[in-house]
Amino acid sequence: MQPEPSRREHDPPLTPCVGICRMGEDGLCVGCRRTLGEIARWSTMSDEERRHCMVEVLPLRRPPHRPSTLRRP
Repeated sequence: MQPEPSRREHDPPLTPCVGICRMGEDGLCVGCRRTLGEIARWSTMSDEERRHCMVEVLPLRRPPHRPSTLRRP
């Protein structure tokens, strides 16, 4: 008989949500950079789909460029 895996192995990955839930003009959440479709599907995604999103997809979505507010003399 194999030992029972720890509970942690069965827990879904953490959510990328950072509590800044607002959609940007680019169609991505300004907090976690997910699309509305990804946010809506998150609770029904498999662990593999969530991991793929968090490891492969979201890191490629850079926040929009913000012009510097510093001015040079």
